[in-house]
Amino acid sequence: MAEIKPFRAWRYNEVLGENVDELTSPLFDVVSEKYRKKLYENKFNSIHISVPQEGPDGVLLDQRIANWKKDGVIVQDKTPAIYVYYQYFKLPGDNKEHCRKGFICNIRLYNWEEKVVLRHEDTMPHSVDDRKKLLEHTQLHVSPTHGLYTDENKNIDVYLDEAMANPIYDCEDYQGVRDVLGVIHDYKVIGEIIDLLKDKQVILADGHHRYQGALAYLEEQRVINPHHSNDAPYNFHTMYLTNTESDDLRIFPTHRLVKKIKKFKEEEFLNQLSAYFHIRSLDNEEDIRQVISGKKWAFGLMIGEDVYKIRLKQEKYYELDWEIPEVLKQLDITILHYFIMEKVLGIKKEKQPSSKKIQFERSMSACIKKVLGGKAQVAILTQEVQMKTVKEVCYTGYTLPQKSTYFYPKVICGYLFGSIKEEDNNAKIDRSF
Repeated sequence: MAEIKPFRAWRYNEVLGENVDELTSPLFDVVSEKYRKKLYENKFNSIHISVPQEGPDGVLLDQRIANWKKDGVIVQDKTPAIYVYYQYFKLPGDNKEHCRKGFICNIRLYNWEEKVVLRHEDTMPHSVDDRKKLLEHTQLHVSPTHGLYTDENKNIDVYLDEAMANPIYDCEDYQGVRDVLGVIHDYKVIGEIIDLLKDKQVILADGHHRYQGALAYLEEQRVINPHHSNDAPYNFHTMYLTNTESDDLRIFPTHRLVKKIKKFKEEEFLNQLSAYFHIRSLDNEEDIRQVISGKKWAFGLMIGEDVYKIRLKQEKYYELDWEIPEVLKQLDITILHYFIMEKVLGIKKEKQPSSKKIQFERSMSACIKKVLGGKAQVAILTQEVQMKTVKEVCYTGYTLPQKSTYFYPKVICGYLFGSIKEEDNNAKIDRSF
């Protein structure tokens, strides 16, 4: 099953590392254009290598990486290690502090067909190509993807906790999340962690495009590299691994916005919806979360200033004719995409992932703002997908509809970078630790 190993991370030098919070950045697919411009003002911020202004395949990017290494902006750790990464956070309306525990290592790249690393979402070709080019030019995994393993007994937590006694970094990020990074050099502990994962499957929670880009680069090297070896560093990928059985693993819903529908009329849209859904008018948008919570196939709907709760008519479920497993058919998000997007709005299943008529938004308040401001015609507000459901779907070999989950918090970029260069991966574990 999953083969993992320690690695020698590249990190900001000791002086820059004292203010590492000024050098971190959001992942490439969640950072807003406005915030990106602000981060670019710091010439050493990690945004310059994760989302470079000149694009992922420019000469300037190649030169920047070389200069950062030559000038000691980033320095490689001397000993291979597994890096422990804890994220402390609170949720709205809840005073409890949560802590998502995990560790960052290198994991062998597996094709989806091998069923070792399981995807739960589809990818978009242009984003995969973007991330492949970035890997090719930087020769770095600039931010860890996020994977999930299952360990009901939480056997390694004691070792992770011990590593946090002397953290490398402890900062608050753009999400208001406290990110703490520790390190494990002890070869016996590293061996136990490796043994724990060797019979496990890993579900890819976040980073499908980065992982697929790394796979594409690996496949290319197999073809063009006459000295290709299955042990070459580009066979591995830097990943943050957390336990599916953790009490502090959170999945937020991702809502849908509809725009650019020609000749859109609210009355006509509601009339078409009524063929499939029970529709009830609500007093205001603040009621949506409460009235749909825990109710199967129920959604909030906002059109202009009008707010509704809609719920699929039970008998209509049997009209769903997509050829997918029952566990997928039962999902709220499948109901949404079949009955609303395809049947009512006429956006066919195969067109939905790239349709400019569909937008994805995690924040309910942002959805409301966009509808009220006329930037979207309709907001469809959803509920979160449970971890149990993600696992069930992944084990069928199928994927959830695009943007079904939002694992929170997001991993940040800038704490460490994993190299795929041969000379950066030839050190042995120091058995004196």
